[in-house]
This record gives sequence, C-alpha cells and structure tokens, in this order.
Amino acid sequence: MTSMADRPGSGGRSSCRSSTPSDPARSRSTMPESTRFYFPDINVWLALAYGQHQHHTAAERWYTSLPQAAQLYFCRFTQLGFLRLLTTQAVLGDDALDQPGAWSAYDQLMRDGRVGFAVEMPGLDATFRRMASLRQPASKDWVDSYLAAFAESAGFALVTFDRGLARKAPGSIQPD
Repeated sequence: MTSMADRPGSGGRSSCRSSTPSDPARSRSTMPESTRFYFPDINVWLALAYGQHQHHTAAERWYTSLPQAAQLYFCRFTQLGFLRLLTTQAVLGDDALDQPGAWSAYDQLMRDGRVGFAVEMPGLDATFRRMASLRQPASKDWVDSYLAAFAESAGFALVTFDRGLARKAPGSIQPD
C-alpha cells in the first residue's frame, strides 16, 4: 500500500502527538506563520494511503504542497473509518487488508512527524448540536456535522473531497 509516510518531505520522522495542543489558537501564535492544522476526512486519508484511490493524485498534490510545519490530525472517528475502509473488499477489492495490515498502514501514516491523533476538545458537544439541527431526516448529516464541529472546535481546517461537507465547514479545503 502506498503511503504518504513514504513520500519525500515526510522526513521519516517518528514522533507523533497523542492529542491536540491544549489551546490551538495560543499554539498557533508561537509557531511559524506557515504552520496550519489540518483535519483530513476519512476519504482524504484513504486517498493519501492508497495509490489506486480515484482521488490519490489530488490528495498527493495537496499533501506535497503543504509547508513543512503543517500538522495533520486523525480523531477517533476518522481513525476507525480509515481502518474500516482499508479492510472493506467492496472498497479496495483484492487490495483489502486484514486488521494487522490496516494497523500497519495507519502506523505508517503516524510515523510521519506531521501526523498526530487529536482528542475531542472542550465545547465540541455544543458545536456538534448546533451543526446537527436539521428539521428533516438526514442520516448522513450526523457524520458531516460531527466532522465539521470537530474541526471548528479544534481550530483545524477540514480537508475533504465532499462538496456538501465542505459547505458545512467554513474554511474547509477541497484538494483538486
């Protein structure tokens, strides 16, 4: 499986964070101007890791254009979704991995010093409730609302190929 951790610019660094900065806004002020925090959705992570993904080229182009100081984060939901899709034959066909293989692909991404795991920030629930307030049935909106709320509460830029999700998350990025 192709991984962004194997790409030039990742530096092969092995450090990773176990959570987000306690105050992303304060942390940004002490970092270089080029530092940004990014929150790729599941499909972007999959496109970065799997060379046969329909959006792999766009994801690769976006990733390699990032400043060296950029930070990318998984949350528990995106981690689980990434692992699930890596093991789903309907998605990857014969390239689907077993669970140890999926963990290995995830670990490869985490070895990139710019990739970390973010915990939920205080205030996420209120933001999530505000975003998930449609007055009609909308089963897909739960996930979109959660991802948009997570990005907003952490001060991250959501990265997605999904136009609907991008509209829900101001400041989101759509790799092309």
